Amino acid sequence: MTQVPSAGYDNPETVRKALTPFKVMAFIVGVGLLVLVLEMLLKYGPWKNDVLAWWAMPHGFLYMIYLVATFNLGTAARWPLSKIIKVMLAGIVPFLSFWVERKVAHEVDGRLAA
Repeated sequence: MTQVPSAGYDNPETVRKALTPFKVMAFIVGVGLLVLVLEMLLKYGPWKNDVLAWWAMPHGFLYMIYLVATFNLGTAARWPLSKIIKVMLAGIVPFLSFWVERKVAHEVDGRLAA
C-alpha cells in the first residue's frame, strides 16, 4: 500500500470535480435563501405581499441539491461526518453559505495544491 501525504487527497481529481458543483450550489442556495428571507419579509411584514410565495418550493429543491453536492465533496475529501453536517447546515443561515463556501474552497484548493 502506498503512503499518501497527509496534506493531499487520495484521489485529487475526484475532489476537484466535486468542488465545482459545491461552489455553484453554495452560491445559488445563498442567494436563494436571501430571496426566501425577502419573501418572508414581504409576506409577514407590513406589506402583506405574496409576490414571492412561489419561491419556497424551488428553494427547498435547490437546498436538496446543495446537500448532495456537499455530501459528494465531503466523501471525496474524506471529511468526518460532523464536518459534512456542519457545512450542510451552513445553507440554512443567511450569508453563512457564502462564508463557508469560501472557507471550504480555500481549504480544498490548498490541499489540492499540496
